Amino acid sequence: MEFIKEYVFVFILAFTTTLAFIPFANYLAHRWGVIALPGGRRKHKGAIPSLGGLAIFLGFSVAVIVAQFLPIPRYDPKEIIRFVGLMLGALVIVVMGIIDDIFELDALPLFMGQIATSSIAIAFLIFIEQVNNPFSNQPLKWAHWFTVSVSLFWFIMMINTVNFLDGLDGLAGGVVLIAGLLLFVNSAFRIVPAQTSVSLLPLALTGCLLAFLLFNFHPARLFMGSSGAQFLGYVLGALSIIGGAKMATVLLVMGLPIMDVFWQAISRLLQGRSPFEGDRGHLHFRLVDLHFPQRPIVLSYYAFCLSFGMVTVFTGSRIIKLIALLSITLIGVFTFIWLIKAQAKQVRDEKNIA
Repeated sequence: MEFIKEYVFVFILAFTTTLAFIPFANYLAHRWGVIALPGGRRKHKGAIPSLGGLAIFLGFSVAVIVAQFLPIPRYDPKEIIRFVGLMLGALVIVVMGIIDDIFELDALPLFMGQIATSSIAIAFLIFIEQVNNPFSNQPLKWAHWFTVSVSLFWFIMMINTVNFLDGLDGLAGGVVLIAGLLLFVNSAFRIVPAQTSVSLLPLALTGCLLAFLLFNFHPARLFMGSSGAQFLGYVLGALSIIGGAKMATVLLVMGLPIMDVFWQAISRLLQGRSPFEGDRGHLHFRLVDLHFPQRPIVLSYYAFCLSFGMVTVFTGSRIIKLIALLSITLIGVFTFIWLIKAQAKQVRDEKNIA
């Protein structure tokens, strides 16, 4: 395979650099008091440092900056502009996330920060320029203001999807790793001509997350915190756009978590609450509350997301992709209905025992 040395180099650099930064992130977490204690949405045991996102960001930054100097083909003359925008936005959202980890910001300033971060990316040309007709190869043309608005919505949706997904050990990191790996395969091996330079970005992300998961898989010794979850959502949203839209891949990988977010947002609004307010209503928390073990839940998410994500990478049929997306929707709806009934039965049984 062409450029295999470059791929291996970037992956190893991202992996080892992230490992090297984890002790630094742990030190800062203890120094700044960014320690997750049991209670609230989480039911973990013990005090766990929660600045793992900083190590992921630093490892990713080193790897992708070094990758810019590798002797590989670059076909997009605006690639460097998008890269600068990607990193500026990443810096802003990581800093905002660290502030949130320390001071526990309200939903409004977090939302405004997400808008600012997304706007930076869009200003540096990371936005959805066109969408292909699912029934033909013809692109659908939209007004610029509309594509920018859709891009802003896409970024905010991805940021909050990963943020809310970060509820069980290894869950958010593993799912985003799968998405990054499939984006890499798609860019490096499926697209003709290969987008070699672009493919190094999701490859670096997978290397960083693999290193992080060594400390985050159940039982976790390190959490990514708000800085990590929001950074991953932002980067995933950006990488699905850079170098040609690969949103279908991300939509299928993240289909179930996205449905979960929309389900809970609507539920909170109907209850007169903020849709950005965290609680234990999410799918993974409901499964834990029904006494399912964490590891099988997380591994089931991995298998589900990987299976549907592979549909976009290894099939060119848009009809099959639409069927897969519809399947995720139906599975999600029936799963939530089953969970609500199961939890209601659990409450009734507990009352009868009492």
